[in-house]
Amino acid sequence: MTDDALTDDALYALPKAELHLHIEGTLEPELAFELAARNGVDLPYATVEELSAQYDFDDLQSFLDLYYATMAVLRTREDFAELTRRYLRRAHAQGVRHAELFFDPQAHTARGVAFDDVVDGIGDALDEAGREFGMSGGLILCFLRDQPVASAEEALTAGLRRTDRIVGVGLDSAEVGYPPSLFEDVYARARAAGLHAVAHAGEEGPPAYVREALDLLHAERIDHGIRSIEDPELVARLAGEHIPLTVCPLSNVRLRATPDLRDHPLHRLDAAGVRVTVNSDDPAYFGGYAGQNFAAVRDALGLTADQARRFARTSIEASFASDERKAELLAELDGWGA
Repeated sequence: MTDDALTDDALYALPKAELHLHIEGTLEPELAFELAARNGVDLPYATVEELSAQYDFDDLQSFLDLYYATMAVLRTREDFAELTRRYLRRAHAQGVRHAELFFDPQAHTARGVAFDDVVDGIGDALDEAGREFGMSGGLILCFLRDQPVASAEEALTAGLRRTDRIVGVGLDSAEVGYPPSLFEDVYARARAAGLHAVAHAGEEGPPAYVREALDLLHAERIDHGIRSIEDPELVARLAGEHIPLTVCPLSNVRLRATPDLRDHPLHRLDAAGVRVTVNSDDPAYFGGYAGQNFAAVRDALGLTADQARRFARTSIEASFASDERKAELLAELDGWGA
């Protein structure tokens, strides 16, 4: 693959893993209205177009307000299956071969949705994608950091009964004012049970939150982590310890974590030796799935074929897939563009 052949189609064909994807953030307006009608839920918007017009955010909190409002349409196992099914189809068409899906059980059980219905619905769609597309994946249970720690403990207790599906724990929602240190004990319990650990840090929060996620939560990957660029010692540590960052370029711009994609630190982090990956975060809200994020990076920052291949390779190597599965995906990546 040559640099001048790095078309949208080529980037969509690039075999990759998606490591930073909130399944609730794949709820497209059309599906929101379908599920609202199915479940008798009244949305505060009259049309798909009116709902779509709300997807212009000032910051993370303005996004989360809409995110939780539309989530109310998700009620049943089949709702979660259909949500995940539609994401996986789009993701596969843009080169995703392995997907590790964040989900927010507290946001659903608080509405009376059964924990197992969430897990089994997502799992049903993953099984279908395995049969239909040869995709693999797993679930990462995320704790809502702006909810009481006791609620996270309850979610983990439920999650520990479903390690047939759940491969790790994460930390998301409103970051500022909710440092990783609050969840040190919850994470210790999850790790003791054999679950992997990741955490959102350094998106809106300071580099100090990234340090806490590493030192106290023992996070194996940092989700976002872009504000690490402000701390040269932290950047050197991330590079030296081979800690992957799951970066979400379009999300960072839409939530104003970086004012312009041309100013994004992705390439600076990569040049400093930090292992970076490109992901879509909440693609229904932020304007692009995985391949579209690669294309946006190409257009705004420049992207060589070697860089694209390196980011994809890192996503596969940093995943929680089995060694055998990683070898399969890396072999497929080696044949990209041949």
